[in-house]
Amino acid sequence: MTNMSVEHLPTYRIAYVRQVGPYGPANAQVMEKLKGWAMERELLTTSAILFGIPQDHPAETPPENCRYDACIVISEDYEIAGSINESKLVSGTYVICKIKHTAEAVQRAWSDVLPFIQSKGYQMDNRPVIERYTGEMIRNHLCEICIPIIA
Repeated sequence: MTNMSVEHLPTYRIAYVRQVGPYGPANAQVMEKLKGWAMERELLTTSAILFGIPQDHPAETPPENCRYDACIVISEDYEIAGSINESKLVSGTYVICKIKHTAEAVQRAWSDVLPFIQSKGYQMDNRPVIERYTGEMIRNHLCEICIPIIA
């Protein structure tokens, strides 16, 4: 059974790099680009929070138009410069699945999470599913899949 909990995420100010095209290896490449940007600015600490956000559902959006954002949480007063975008990740409630960062673990989490959501009486929300990482989790090859719910 996947390690699951329910958590309310606050609104975060984020810096992000967007990749447009089919989901897959390019998502990892854009995350590496973001991490490089963050490292140069000493933002990639063990407590840094990073998100991978697939903005489009691949069953509803042509692959060449799918958007994936690699994001890092920044403070309200951080001055953004260079080839980076800024946005907000709006608060919400999520089922959090902490897993090894492997394709097999992601598949197992999805098979476990839907029955978990139903058993708790929650309903999935239509906000994007989010991958969440901390600097410490990246070092240990872990990630959290955050599934938006209506609690």
